[in-house]
Formats: sequence, C-alpha cells, structure tokens
Amino acid sequence: MKSKDKKIAVLMILPAIIMLILFFAYPLIKLLYDSFFSIDLFDPLSGSFVGLENYLSLIQSERFLNVILNTFKFVFIAVGLEFILGFIMALLFNRKFKTHQFWRTLLLSPLMLAPVVSSLIWKFMLSNDFGLINWVFYSLGLIQNPNSIAWLSNPRLALLSCAIAEIWLSTPFMALMLLAGLQGIPKSLYESAKVDGANSLKRFVFITLPVIKPVAVTAILIKTIDVARSFDIIWNLTQGGPHFSSEVLSTYVYKMLMRYGDIGNSSAISVIFTILLFLISSIFIFKIWNRNEN
Repeated sequence: MKSKDKKIAVLMILPAIIMLILFFAYPLIKLLYDSFFSIDLFDPLSGSFVGLENYLSLIQSERFLNVILNTFKFVFIAVGLEFILGFIMALLFNRKFKTHQFWRTLLLSPLMLAPVVSSLIWKFMLSNDFGLINWVFYSLGLIQNPNSIAWLSNPRLALLSCAIAEIWLSTPFMALMLLAGLQGIPKSLYESAKVDGANSLKRFVFITLPVIKPVAVTAILIKTIDVARSFDIIWNLTQGGPHFSSEVLSTYVYKMLMRYGDIGNSSAISVIFTILLFLISSIFIFKIWNRNEN
C-alpha cells in the first residue's frame, strides 16, 4: 500500500477511533478510576482514595452476593426459555402453511414495543388487584380468589414475573436469529440424507442441530449480555423488590448511584459487572472460534 493510500485509510477510520475512545475507552477508564475512591454524588470533588475497600465491602456484603445470584437466575431462566421457545418458533416459521405470514407477524409483534411499554403492559396484566393473568386463572377455576396470586409483591414470584415479561419481549429476536440459521442450511443436505434413508428425527439431529449450532451460540451470547443488563422491565415491575428478591446488578447500580449517591461503590459494582460479562462473552467466543477452527 502506498504512503498516500495509508494516510487516506487512517483518515477514514480516524472518526471511528475517536468515537471509540470518547464513548468506550474513556468511560471505562474513568469507571475503573472512580471505583478506588469514596465519592459522594452531591460533592464529587471531595473524594478520597480508599484502594480496594469498595470491592472488599461488596464481596463481604450479603445483599451484593444475593444480587449476583439473582442476576444469574434471571439470565438463566430468561435466556433458557427464550432459546427453547425461539427455536420452536423458528422451526414453525421455517415451514410454509396457509396462514404462516399472519402468525409470523403476530408472534414477532413484541419486537415493535419498547421495553418500557412492554413492562407497563405486564405490570397491568400481573396486578393482583385487576390483572388479566389472575382473572384468566380465576375464570378457568385454577384459583379460588382473583386476587390470590401476588405476582409482583410475593418475594418468591417477583423475579419469575420479571423473567416472564423479558421472555415475552425477547423471544421473537431469538426466533429470528435461529430462523436465519435454519434458512441458511442447504436443502441438498436434507435431500441427500433422505435418499440415504434418514428419517426426520435423524435429519434433525445430524444435520439441523450441528449446522445451526454456531448461530445458536451467537444468539445465546447476544441475549445473555442483553438480559444481564436489562433494567427497564425489572425497574418498572418491581424496582428490585420486595425485600430485594428481584434485585439484579443493573437496578442495584442505579440505586447505589441515584438513591445513595455513592459513586465509588456504584463504579466498583459496574467494574465487577463488566468483568463478569467479559468472562461470559469470552467463553462463548472461544466456543465459536474453536468450532470454526475445527
């Protein structure tokens, strides 16, 4: 490449590099820096260096450990069911029948809603005073009292209720990604297997699953990161309550900063959160990379 071409190439990518530094590198460095200080949101200039004290206090905090456990539970339930339901939807969408366009549009409609709108809809549906879910259960005779299930105020059900709303909102995205993977499988593979006497189950196990695996791993990675940092749904439904039963890292960081005004601790939580996401992402990327190498 000529010297002139190199200069042009550098100038072309320079805006992207500047944007990356401004909106990614600098905030990350500032976040790490603040995590070693005790800083009050209302008096940020009076911060004092405390070293690893913020991290040690978090590790020793039972509430913080419970928040991490809740986050893993929330991600495991939501992403797991999103994948199962999304895969079923993708298999159905991959088959053409008379009303498939109508059903595809209907089932993908949650994608058009913002998380805030979705959470408000589910807050109404899960209300134990006038909620649609309890009314349906009562109409079917499954419960004796239409107010008997407190979905959002019961510590045992609050996190699950948030996961249900997240699943409803995000499953269509998972279905679209898996559908793209299914439609990318050459039909000749199925035809050859059929000629060799492979039945539908064998074609699914030995062709569909292995070929779609990289797409599935990528979809799970994207949704794992997305669900882990989910804030709108949980905040609008429960705000992490009752008794911190649905508190996850995203809501905990928000409370630590906006309610308690603790920049140092909120930064430390964010750093730990970022490290956890990085480790999870690295595992998934390694699996994809290893798959491609093989």
